[in-house]
Amino acid sequence: MDVKIHRYPGRAEWEALQQRPELDVSSLFDTVRNVMEDVRKTGDEAVRTYGERFDRVRVTDLQASEDEMRQAASLVGDDLRAAINTACKNIGRFHLQQRFEGAKIEVMPGVTCWQKAVAIEKVGLYVPGGTAPLFSTVLMLAVPAGIAGCREIVLCTPPDREGKIHPAILYAARLAGVSRVVKAGGVQAIAAMAYGTESVPKVYKIFGPGNQYVMAAKQLASLADVAIDMPAGPSEVEIIAGETANPAYIAADFLSQSEHGEDSQSVLVTTSETLAEAVREEINKQLCALPRRNFIEKSLSHSRIIILENDAEMLEFTNGYAPEHLIIQTANYAELSAGIRNAGSVFLGPYTPESAGDYASGTNHTLPTKGYAKMYSGVNLDSFVRKVTFQEITEDGLKALAPTIGVMAENELLEAHRNAVTVRLEEKKK
Repeated sequence: MDVKIHRYPGRAEWEALQQRPELDVSSLFDTVRNVMEDVRKTGDEAVRTYGERFDRVRVTDLQASEDEMRQAASLVGDDLRAAINTACKNIGRFHLQQRFEGAKIEVMPGVTCWQKAVAIEKVGLYVPGGTAPLFSTVLMLAVPAGIAGCREIVLCTPPDREGKIHPAILYAARLAGVSRVVKAGGVQAIAAMAYGTESVPKVYKIFGPGNQYVMAAKQLASLADVAIDMPAGPSEVEIIAGETANPAYIAADFLSQSEHGEDSQSVLVTTSETLAEAVREEINKQLCALPRRNFIEKSLSHSRIIILENDAEMLEFTNGYAPEHLIIQTANYAELSAGIRNAGSVFLGPYTPESAGDYASGTNHTLPTKGYAKMYSGVNLDSFVRKVTFQEITEDGLKALAPTIGVMAENELLEAHRNAVTVRLEEKKK
């Protein structure tokens, strides 16, 4: 199929070209709310019942046993086990350097302030099953959680029809330090982590991707009961490419993103008509050899190639689109990257495919979609910690700061605030 090429659209057309596939979850909320309420009231039994209804398997023991966790390593092939080990090390190295060290600052004589990073004690990780076992997501979430020092890391993932979890997921979970793995997926898994059940502890924050039902469940849970990592929609990539770029590389990146699902989106922005045509031809050529062709063709129906006038327009369009993934394959990619303000994760140069970040380069692949890169970061070490502030004021420091506090409190009509300072200073006069 031919991806549509948009040639030199005016700025009035950009907003329409920046639209993602619509994912309206409002109609799902009643269904999702009912499932979540059942789990809140009846715990494990509701999780099992909905697992039987939606995943077509009833699991007696919701928690994966120690034997299952231990045996997983022997069920994973040597090549895959080595790949998971390498990815785990790289993700660990990258996130380890994000540790926060708060310095004590004397903002004025006698007034000292500082911050300390404190891990979120209980976190829940959701790893979809669906069409593929996403063991890479286990690493992306559990590794930084472990580095942050989270005391309890709960992972929920749907079992197969035999009530088993893919051994690669179990192996990655054990390697990354997950506390317990729960055989539950969908809305019931989110509800179990949000409210707590007999087998699933209530957590303070939930991470991870999922389908529209999972996303709706996370949104509902976040209204009152638990924090979530970020809003999320279908996955997406934008590629900025110049006339010197390799069309085969760009087509491969285009298709690798489309493979995520039928609602994924790929966008190529270029100043070269020749490249645009060559990429479109290469997409059709490579598509024929891919096994997930049905997903990809549906994704390509709302993907697009856009030809713009110059680098300035490409940067302006990109910062307006705010892609989850951004690949820059131009001769001046370092210069262009300096102008990027809104993107989840950026991949520079011809030998940096998005799949490197998806799996093993070390950066996190849990990223803001649907334009949320304008105001959200991707998952990082800070996602798993809280910053607690401390301050210590000496007697002389309080004397120096008292006039400022007093005037501000008086003008906000908060006399007790001023009195909290006054009573201390008057006490010292006695």
